[in-house]
Amino acid sequence: MRFSPLLLAGALALSGCSTVSDWFADDEELEVRRLPDIEARFTPQVVWEKDIDNGVDQYFSRLSPALGYGALYVANRQGGVFSLDPANGKTNWQADFATFDDSGYLSFLTNLFSDGVPAKISGGLTLAYETVYFGTEDGYVYALDAETGEQRWRVSVRGEVLARPAVDENVVVVNTGSGQLFGLDAASGEQLWRYESEVPALSLRGISAPAAANGGAIVGTASGKLAVTLLETGQTAWEQPIAKPSGATELDRIVDIDTAPVVFGGVIYTISYSGTLAAVELRSGRVMWKREYNSYQDLVVQGNQLFVVDTKSNVYSLDRRNGIEQWSMGRLRGRELTHVVVANNNVVVGDKFGFLHWLDRNDGSLVARLDVGGDDEDNGIYTAPVVGDDVLYLQTREGDVFAVSTPE
Repeated sequence: MRFSPLLLAGALALSGCSTVSDWFADDEELEVRRLPDIEARFTPQVVWEKDIDNGVDQYFSRLSPALGYGALYVANRQGGVFSLDPANGKTNWQADFATFDDSGYLSFLTNLFSDGVPAKISGGLTLAYETVYFGTEDGYVYALDAETGEQRWRVSVRGEVLARPAVDENVVVVNTGSGQLFGLDAASGEQLWRYESEVPALSLRGISAPAAANGGAIVGTASGKLAVTLLETGQTAWEQPIAKPSGATELDRIVDIDTAPVVFGGVIYTISYSGTLAAVELRSGRVMWKREYNSYQDLVVQGNQLFVVDTKSNVYSLDRRNGIEQWSMGRLRGRELTHVVVANNNVVVGDKFGFLHWLDRNDGSLVARLDVGGDDEDNGIYTAPVVGDDVLYLQTREGDVFAVSTPE
């Protein structure tokens, strides 16, 4: 537990004082690190904190907690998967998927002083059918019993699994960095079908987490398309170009859709890195409207509001029915915000320095703040929290898991 240093760092940030790291920063970095003054409407509280031994360090990762079946499930890149009690953070069970060399006596001695070879869990956790599903950078997909942590199956797929799977109609949908989307049997892991999309010579590190709804598997591609395949057969229902490459260089021509499609009311909402936000009809693939926003963070729909965090960490609220902007907030630019989550009448984002920020969902004004990472980039918040019973659950790069109350 490190509450005293956290409270000290939080007090320094709220009072506008400089920290030691500020002495070595350039003017641009200092401007990013300097938090805006706010009039706090409430004070969030840390309910509990848990160290899960390892985190994700500075590797690209979209690992985030998953909440369900009366437990909170978390994982680290090394290979640890944990089931925690959401009320107090106590461990229900723990499984370890790091590997060790067992070829002889010297390897035994080495293992005593090693955490093993990392499993490289990166794809995020998905809960369905009382099972925890996740993938790794080495192309393995796992299924664990949610109650005991016992491994039900493990299969290999072609390509890195950098996004959480989707599960529906007894099919596990897994997207990979090789541009291949796999449909696996949820009970056995057997491959049922495969869909392949084009991957340009240059693309972003991340990939789109698939969605599964209405009998279809929906995914964004590195070539800027939105694609729907039938869950039962893997047959392509339709493909719709969302963003088209333009520009003189390969860097200019990056059009990746790296966000999870959001399905709401028969409409798919998606956004590309190159600058296209679109609403697409689920059944036909017809584009209903487009707007110019760019992002690699997931979109969030709540009621008639569509929330966007763009590549510069500006936050927007739009009317999901027509894409008309309702408000924008740019006071946290450059802080590499996560996507938003909705908590009571606010939306919450995390940043790379380990702060949580609460925004009024009606006008975007900043209404509360909490430092859980010590104002330290090495322990920042890299994925959005999950919400359950007015409590936020999140983890930091160093592997600290927090439960934070969100008072009304």
